[in-house]
Amino acid sequence: MKIADKTYFEQYHSLIGKDLENLVNKFDLTEQNGDLGYQTQASAVYSSNIEGNTIDLNSFMNLGFSEEKFKPTKEVQEIEDLISAYKLAQETNLDEKNFLKSHKILAKQLVIASLRGKYRNDKVGVFGQSGLVYLAVEAELVAETMKAFFKEINHLLSLDITIEETFYFASLIHLRFAHIHPFRDGNGRAARLLEKWFLAKKMGIDFWKIPSEKYYKEHQPEYYNSINLGVNFYELNYDNCLAFLKMLPNSLK
Repeated sequence: MKIADKTYFEQYHSLIGKDLENLVNKFDLTEQNGDLGYQTQASAVYSSNIEGNTIDLNSFMNLGFSEEKFKPTKEVQEIEDLISAYKLAQETNLDEKNFLKSHKILAKQLVIASLRGKYRNDKVGVFGQSGLVYLAVEAELVAETMKAFFKEINHLLSLDITIEETFYFASLIHLRFAHIHPFRDGNGRAARLLEKWFLAKKMGIDFWKIPSEKYYKEHQPEYYNSINLGVNFYELNYDNCLAFLKMLPNSLK
């Protein structure tokens, strides 16, 4: 499935339609609703929470106000690293090289140094309570699959596209990346970062403030269920992708 083909755009348009532009226009991007620094911290906390990090936003923010100096716990450092990865993305172009740099930063607490910012070289599956639920693309095909993936992203970045198309492609990028699952660990965090990176490059830096990570956390069962489109990379049924694609626009409500 090529993300740039717009295979499901007409269905998406019927589902979202003019409501999306209205949601974007009504969404408060002003400093009164939180500056970029605060919203970046919130994004990192909620994205980490999805992966099992137990520190909530209030607790994390209070750590910054504490006068007591202490060595950060692993969970605190995970969030700090992800914030740093978001900041890198906010300051650089979206391309494969910079994306790998962002993973190298966000994965400092997740994998050993030799695996950070590097595509995996072994088989990876996603496991649920019942066992293996998804088997990703073979390790030997990851690099070429990601090269083709970023070629599509680069093409989309060069196009003059509508607000609706931008949200559509951002969500598809998130979904397709999750299915490729190119890293040993940190794929979920990287997918959510990548989605917003594309969105902000097309819509402007203020769109880093959109609370997509918070929405995904608050609707976590739906988030995971809608990503699950098949048991392996070669049996994915993207005909069922609309449930996932509508989640990003819903985060604006």
